[in-house]
Amino acid sequence: MGFEKPSSLPVFTICCWTLALLAFSQLLVTGLALATRFEASREVRTVIREVPKVVVMRVPSPGTEPNHPSPVVVRPPLEALTSTAAASLPAPLPLSTPQVGDPHAERLVKEARQARVAGDMGLAIVKLNEALSLFGDDPSVNYELGLVHEQMGVFVTASDYYEKVLRMGVSGAGSLYELAAAKLRDGIKPPDVMRGKLALGRIRIFNNPNGDHGQQVILTIPLQKAPEAEIEIAKITVSVTFFNQTAKDEIVQLEDNSWVTEKWNLLPFKWVGDEESLQMTYVIPSQDSQTEHLFGERSYYGQVVTLLYENEVLDVQAWPRHLASRMSKTLGNNSGEPLLPDFQDSPPPGFDPNLPLLPPLPRK
Repeated sequence: MGFEKPSSLPVFTICCWTLALLAFSQLLVTGLALATRFEASREVRTVIREVPKVVVMRVPSPGTEPNHPSPVVVRPPLEALTSTAAASLPAPLPLSTPQVGDPHAERLVKEARQARVAGDMGLAIVKLNEALSLFGDDPSVNYELGLVHEQMGVFVTASDYYEKVLRMGVSGAGSLYELAAAKLRDGIKPPDVMRGKLALGRIRIFNNPNGDHGQQVILTIPLQKAPEAEIEIAKITVSVTFFNQTAKDEIVQLEDNSWVTEKWNLLPFKWVGDEESLQMTYVIPSQDSQTEHLFGERSYYGQVVTLLYENEVLDVQAWPRHLASRMSKTLGNNSGEPLLPDFQDSPPPGFDPNLPLLPPLPRK
């Protein structure tokens, strides 16, 4: 009697099905993972990143000089009028100067004014003619052209531009309407009418190289008028152009006018002794060693002071005197020989810039 060999087929089949189920489960898990990743990739995400902002600051090179002078222009404030004259004036009209209609033309007018104050009439006319081609009916452009031609002595052409501003009326020309009307009503004075009646006195210079915030230079600029001369305060302008010396002995013009502050010695104007004074304080900020190494050391060298009346140059004083050659238009002092300033390397003992011009008397 023989024994039958048990069959191994059921065990093999079970093993195959088990492996198949394992493979299917792995495929299922992989598919679910891919589906989840795909859905996550479709979500919109907002990523906030901090991007550093680069601030570009223009640092003037000590070896360069601006093409056109940019002086510090000072005019007496309304408080400079005497109390009697101020009380007799009528209430001012609420008029304003209309703005130039185009930024490019406005920049041209500003550059033309700087050139006119510096005495470069040719450059001023070129700038204004370009602005006139953009906005021929702009009151500021036409009035500025009138001032330039008046200063050049071409009075007929200047009157034509003033009349053009006058025809624009108050609504079109604003405060320039009154100025143009006054020019045409009172007539245009020749350039030398005020010469001999208003001039610069001897300028005093106090140089303090070791000030609290850097080198400090204090200018005291006297304005002297002739006895019995009638001076209109609003027509006076004092223009000061400062110059610095670099470590390479180069003479460069001041570009940052924020280093300069000004103050009239006495308000309102009294003309005591037929003189009034303007005090200007010029501070060159201290530099750290790194900035000084990169851009060089700067120190005060001198200045050119120009006195104008109705935008007409009456007097010029330069210190050192050769700086006058850097200006486009200069005049000698009315006395024939230019005045030299009273220069001191340091302020006198007890000097207070807030007090009048003369240093305090010694106590006995």
